[in-house]
This record gives sequence, structure tokens and C-alpha cells, in this order.
Amino acid sequence: MSAKIKPELGLQSLSDRLRNTLSYSAADCAAADDVNKPDFRELDLASPVSPLRTRLTTTTATSSSSSSSGSVSGRNSSGFNPNPPPKSDSNPNTNSHSGELSVESSPSANRSSKPAHTRSDSAGSLTSPASNVLPTGNICPSGRISKTGMSSRSSKTDVLGSGSVNYGHGSIMRGGLAAKPALDASPPVFSRGLMVGGEPAKRAAVSGGSDPEEVKRMGNESYRKGNFAEALSLYDKAIALSPGNAAYHFNRAAALMGLRRLVEAARECEHAIGLDPGYVRAHHRLGSLLLSLGHIENARKHICFSGHQPDSAEVQKLQSVEKHMSKCTAARRGGDWRSTLREVEAAIASGADSSPQLCACRAEALLKLHQLDDAFLASPSIYNSAPSTHLHSQSKIFGMLFEAYLYFVRSQIELAKGRFEDAVTAIEKAGQIDPRNVEIAVLLSSVRLVGRARARGNDLFKSERFTEACSAYGEGLRHDPSNSVLYCNRAACWFKLGMWEHSVDDCNQALRIQPSYIKALLRRAASNRKLERWSEAVRDYEVLRRELPDDKEVAESLFHAHVALKKSRGEEVHNMKFGGEVESVSGLEQFRAAVSSPGASVVHFNTGSSTECKQISPFLDTLCARYPSINFLKVDIEESPSIAHAENVRIVPTFKIYKRGTRVKEVICPSPEVLESSVRHYNI
Repeated sequence: MSAKIKPELGLQSLSDRLRNTLSYSAADCAAADDVNKPDFRELDLASPVSPLRTRLTTTTATSSSSSSSGSVSGRNSSGFNPNPPPKSDSNPNTNSHSGELSVESSPSANRSSKPAHTRSDSAGSLTSPASNVLPTGNICPSGRISKTGMSSRSSKTDVLGSGSVNYGHGSIMRGGLAAKPALDASPPVFSRGLMVGGEPAKRAAVSGGSDPEEVKRMGNESYRKGNFAEALSLYDKAIALSPGNAAYHFNRAAALMGLRRLVEAARECEHAIGLDPGYVRAHHRLGSLLLSLGHIENARKHICFSGHQPDSAEVQKLQSVEKHMSKCTAARRGGDWRSTLREVEAAIASGADSSPQLCACRAEALLKLHQLDDAFLASPSIYNSAPSTHLHSQSKIFGMLFEAYLYFVRSQIELAKGRFEDAVTAIEKAGQIDPRNVEIAVLLSSVRLVGRARARGNDLFKSERFTEACSAYGEGLRHDPSNSVLYCNRAACWFKLGMWEHSVDDCNQALRIQPSYIKALLRRAASNRKLERWSEAVRDYEVLRRELPDDKEVAESLFHAHVALKKSRGEEVHNMKFGGEVESVSGLEQFRAAVSSPGASVVHFNTGSSTECKQISPFLDTLCARYPSINFLKVDIEESPSIAHAENVRIVPTFKIYKRGTRVKEVICPSPEVLESSVRHYNI
């Protein structure tokens, strides 16, 4: 059944306004998809845009804007209304943050509105003449106000009042002009299937660049696609257009979480709560963020927000973290660093996994347990943590302000690394942040004394006053008995004084604290050489050779220590030489003499035309530098067929290893890794 809409007297002046301000697009139809449910509300059936009846009737429509529809209110943006609605004395405002992005499954709830977050409701009536027959079909799927120049595809023109307007097949537009969107206005929701041709969503965003809801909607799309940086930029624009909208700040927090900028995300949630103290989802999200950041006490206030059901999973995480942190605090107070380490790692695993303070506690426990390498590996998260001075700045851990504790642990790490000036700077910063903390005051005094002792010892060492330098370093060790750097420095003084036993003892102390301390290994190896403890010297130099494979001094020291060890055992060591280049051999007699020399000999059988030989030859030069105690030779089998025949070489590249003229190893076409493994095995 169909009928044309007769022109209605009194609406002549509205047609031009409709043409200039009313629009809808296909992008709006996506609003009803399930994936958008967190961002939009259901269609309010009390809206003046409602399903049309199929029979002729005289209709009186009451126009009122709902909190979830894109319906019009019977008034235009300029204030002109040919049918002014009566004023309503009881017109409740609504405030539901329909533009939120859901990161966690926190239950939503209605919240009381603030002045910056209200949407005005207006009630009015529009009486259609009895002769106006309403056709069957769909309502306007967008319910939005059109902008000039935005025409939709697959549309036709009909007459409303005395003007014309575009709309889709089987649909009409009803009602007056749209009201100006309020600060927390949300895009309308429409039923599935009401698709009307229109421009793509991005074009709509461009044309509606001054509409914060449109910008927010584009931000939501970017967020769902994982483009968090783009979403953040769009939310920033929406906030700039409407700074008082709590939902925009809530969504901005979601984008920051996607970028792992958790401190900023927490601040954004605080901002949203400041705008709307009853914003339940913002409270829950803030609580989750604070728990992850280690602000446990403040996290509980928001996770267990008064009057609302908390998320049981978040509550369980909170209780687990609280339990482990209670045990951690007690263990640290009693100096039980193993239990401290165990409990803080359990707290991190339970949910406080982004807390720089808990990472700092872990590093501190490792330092106290003399696991310096692990402590140093844990320290970057302390140094690189985002400043959270304005995020619950009075939060405490172990009785120390959060920011102060980071500098407190950083000072200990710098001291252990031998960066004494940096250690003083860090602990002084901790003292400025928390000047009344006794633990900080004690460490500040100790670090200053250690730094002064070390500086005085260095000056005395440079002046070759080694005995006094030993005393200065010893004074520093009285204030910091676990400082491996001071032990190593004092070992250098003992070495200069010819007291090599004392030097070895201090190196042993340094290496017990820091097993991979290269300088301490070098000084102990050198002291053992002076004491002619060749096996101990060889052991240290072999460790150093693995750590410093390209260090020629270490390689030469290892070679001479091996030779001395062989001599001490009565082995023959004549004509052994250190280092050199890969030697080219062309005659059979020369070859036999070369492979019969003391030590191991590695021979590369090659041809000038072989690509594989050309590729591996540079690596042989590298091995020659790394293993200077081995003789490296090369034979071109095309130029020296007698050698190839005597050694039965048919494939190149072939490598053979000889000891005193006897072949002990042969590898054909090896990879660099296999070749080096074979060479290393026969290194003295």
C-alpha cells in the first residue's frame, strides 16, 4: 500500500533546512552489528522515528530525543520551530557512556550525569493531517541529519512539505530538524537490514571532522583493527572538540593500553572518573591498571568500587598479589633475601606484572644474593620505567615512596657496577623524594663514604702509592663489604707490590660476588702466572678466550701459559711458535715437514676455481687469529697434485688436522661452525 505525502502547510520554510542539514549514510547501518555493542545503545521505540503502520490513520506523534537514538527533537539548530513543543517540568537527563571501548569484560552500569555529560531531552507534539497517508516500509535507517553535498546512492527524490529531500526506497524521513549534538551525544543504533546507500565511513568522518562523535567512531574502528596509535590520535581530536566527555577519555585509555603506556592509561581513567565519579567501568579499568603497576592499596579502592559488583577474577588476582607482597615485606625486613626473591616473583606472576617497583625489589634481592649478572639484567625495567610522580605519588612500598624506592635500588646497582658517582646521584635523588626515610638516609651516608674512599684510592694508585691505595680501598670495603670493584682494585695494588697471593685472594672475593668479572679474571690469571701456577692460569685464560675470542693479548697469554704448563710436565715444546698467517705449501717435502712441527696443524686443500673454497677461505684467516697456537696451511691440489695424490684428496674444500705428522681429523665441505668446533678441540 502506498500513498504520496501531501504538502503540509506551515512547513515551507523547513525544506531548505532539511536539504542543508539532514543526511544519513551506509556507514551508520554498521552501528547495529554485534561488534559495536559496547559503543552504542539500543533503539528507543519511544523515538518519533518509529515503525510505520500499514493502515490509514490520523497520527499524533510525540517528539522526544532519547539517549540512544538518532531521532530529532522537533526543533532546529537555529531555534525556529513551526510547531514549538510544550515545556516539560519533569525531564530527566541521562548519562550512559555509550562510546566506550571495552578492553576488559567489566559490567556496565548507568551513572548519574554531570553538567558536562548531559543530553537534553525535549518533548513536543507534531500533528499530521488526517489526509496524510503513511506508506508501508522501513523507517529512515540512519536517523541522522544530512549535510549539504552528502547524497546517498540508490535514492529517490520525493516531496516533504514544499521542498524535496533524498531518502532510500521504502523509507521516509519524519520529524523536525535535529538538535545540536550534546557533549556526550552518541551515534544512533539501527536495526539490521536497513541499509541505505551512502559514502564510505572515512568520507563521512572527513565531512564531519568537527563532530566529536564521528571522530570517536572512527577511533573505535581503528582500535578494533589494532591501529592503536591512529585510534589514540582520533580520540585526542575528539577530546579537543569535547574535552568534558568522560567516554572519550575512557576510550583514550584503551588505546594507551594497547600501546603499553599503562601509566598514561591510568591517568586517563582518573581523568574520566574526575569528570564522572560514578563511572563504574572507568573505576574497574583503573583498578586493573593500578594492580598491574603495583599500586595495590589504591587498586583495591577501584576494583571493589562501592555499591557495584566487582570482577571476581580481578579480586582473586588482587588477593593473591596482596598475600605475596605481605610475605615479601616480612622477609625483606628480616634480611631473608631468598624468600624476598621468591615472594616478589610470585607477586609479579600473580598480576603485578608491569610494576617497576617489584622489578626493583627483584633486582635488590639478586644483588644481596650476589647474583649480580641477573640483577643487572633486571635493571633496565627500573631505568626505563615511565615516571608516575602524579599517579598516586604517596603510594609506598616497604615504607618508602614508590619513586624513591626506584632510585634507592638504582643506587645499589650503580655501586655494584663501579659507577660510584652515579650511585651518589641516585641515592641523593631518593633522599630528595623521601627525606624522612631512615633506610634511604643510611644508604646515602654509606654510598658517599664508599665513593670518597674509592676516589682517594684511585688517586693514590695513579701516584704509585700502592700501599696507601690498598688502605683506601679497604676503608671503602668496610662500608660496602660486597663491592667486587673495590676488591679488584685492591688486587691490582697487591699485584704492583709483588704480593701475588693477596692479589689472588682479592680476585677470588670479587669473582665470588660477580663470577663473570673480566678484570678480576685477568688479574687472577696474571697473578697465577707470577706464582707459576700454570694450570690455574690456563683455566682462567681459557675462560677469557671464550669471552674475548678476538683479543690477541689473551690468546698469546694462553699460548705461553700452555707452553709453560707442558714444560712443567716435562713435555717436548721445541720450535712452538705463536700466531702467524695461513702458510701456503706447494711441495711434498715442505708439506711433510710442516705437518710434523710441534702442536696441531690444520691443512686446507683447495682449488682456485672452487666457489666453496673461495667462500670459506676468509673464515680460515679468522680461525688463524683466534687460535694462534695452531699452524694453518693451505694446499692448491691443481698446482700440487703430488700432495693431493699422497693424501688421497679428491673433493674440495677438504680440511685435515695433523699432530706430529699423523692425521687425526678430516672434514669435507664443512660449515664454518663445524670447522671451528674441530679446530677448537685440538687447540692446546
